[in-house]
Amino acid sequence: MTETEIIKGCIRQEQSCQRMLFEQFAGKFMTVCLRYANDAMEAEDMLQDGFVRIFNNMHQFKFEGSFEGWMRRIMVNVCLKQLQKKKLHFAEMKDTGSTAPALDASAYAHLGEEDLLKLINALPDGYRIVFNLNVIEGYSHEEIAKELNIQPSTSRSQLVKARKMLQQQIVALQKIAV
Repeated sequence: MTETEIIKGCIRQEQSCQRMLFEQFAGKFMTVCLRYANDAMEAEDMLQDGFVRIFNNMHQFKFEGSFEGWMRRIMVNVCLKQLQKKKLHFAEMKDTGSTAPALDASAYAHLGEEDLLKLINALPDGYRIVFNLNVIEGYSHEEIAKELNIQPSTSRSQLVKARKMLQQQIVALQKIAV
């Protein structure tokens, strides 16, 4: 079955097409949800809510652009809405005043994808969410500000601090590995 046939079947609310769509994208979108959630159960709730929203709004897809991109945007928005219900705070973390040393490219090479995701997930909520939206999802600071109801300058500072914290964590890991 082609993507277009699956979409049209989902618009007609055919369970077999909905199941195919879910099975095809659940793993990929679970990864997206895990980046925003604090644990796997919260991510599963986000995933389920996201697919409900996708199926309820399927008739709005205009068959222009990427269908996966359209679904991803819905999934990210669901994640953000659930986080906003928890009264997400963008508190400033205490700056230690030290700057992380410049890293050799080989420092990054030793990190696996899973290790890097663990470091990102360990960031404070505000840092993690802005980092994910900007670096991974490709949102601009203006889009992030609108989505999170913050100033673009807050988004920028959260990203700078997230990168600095990640860099410091990588340096610390490299010292342990040596």
